[in-house]
Amino acid sequence: MTKGTAVHCDRVDTWAPANADDPQAFNHCFAEVNGVRMHYVDEGEGPLVILLHGFPYLWYMWRRQIPALVNAGYRVVVPDQRGFGQSDRPDGIEAYDISQAVGDMVGLMRDLGETSAVIVGHDLGAWVAQAAAMLRPDLFRALAMLNTPIPPRGKVKPSVGWQAMAKGKGFHYLYFQQVGKPDRELSADTRTTLRSMFYSVSGSAAAAERWRVLFDSNEGILSSVSDPKEFPEWLSARALDYYVDEYTRTGFTGALNYYRCRDRNWEITAFLDGAVVRQPSMFIGGAADPSLELVRNQYDQLDAYLPGLRKKVLLPGVGHSAPEESVEQVNALLLEFLGQLEG
Repeated sequence: MTKGTAVHCDRVDTWAPANADDPQAFNHCFAEVNGVRMHYVDEGEGPLVILLHGFPYLWYMWRRQIPALVNAGYRVVVPDQRGFGQSDRPDGIEAYDISQAVGDMVGLMRDLGETSAVIVGHDLGAWVAQAAAMLRPDLFRALAMLNTPIPPRGKVKPSVGWQAMAKGKGFHYLYFQQVGKPDRELSADTRTTLRSMFYSVSGSAAAAERWRVLFDSNEGILSSVSDPKEFPEWLSARALDYYVDEYTRTGFTGALNYYRCRDRNWEITAFLDGAVVRQPSMFIGGAADPSLELVRNQYDQLDAYLPGLRKKVLLPGVGHSAPEESVEQVNALLLEFLGQLEG
């Protein structure tokens, strides 16, 4: 097992990487946890905050949150989840179920020598963060979710609900259940795939360019997104290059396997029926997020799902990539929430 050297940050002179878009500006570490070699960034000292990325993102999506949290006095750990980036990509769909994903976070905390953390998750990472908080409240003292409000366990298998909602149309959760076809489609031109996905789910996309939640059943997933002629300033060319380089190297199968485990997750969590997260929690979403039409009811009912909810907010003009699109607002909200916990 290899592990980086802890970074000791000056609490008087604030820390900031010379260029936050440079991945080498951060302290990269590796650990053997739960049977996989996990890559993570480890910065700062203080109470632990774990940031979990979504799809199609990487640890890198939090690069502009890391300095703000470190300078506020937190230890910030940001992994590539299994199947993503520089972390291992185990074979087998079941290797990506929620028990393994949460097990990775528990193992990582043990390796870090930590016994308490605030866990923050975006998109797919919000599913892992919510499950971690529910399953191990002794370790995860608070929860923040971005862009994807996670409901309690449903009464029917997820795929049954998706089919009822889609009514014969194409829907990305259903499309991703196929093994091979979506993997090849997304990997055929990685740059176009990522440009199109990042842009179409963002608040920058014009009406006709926005991600179509439902598409014709004979279309591929990329038919539902649009490749912009020029990408908005919130994602630099260097940042896009990093995402493209990593997904070109790894492909998309590991990421897609999380979606292929959704029915399995439902099956193995029958014991969580009726359970809720009682720790302090917060939700940050984007008012211009195309996926909001799918989850608006879940957003409206978050107070019932999360008895400890401190705040929920939809940021005007912001889409599905809130940490990328609205850095200062997300940083301020996270720091406000963390400050309340320490107060």
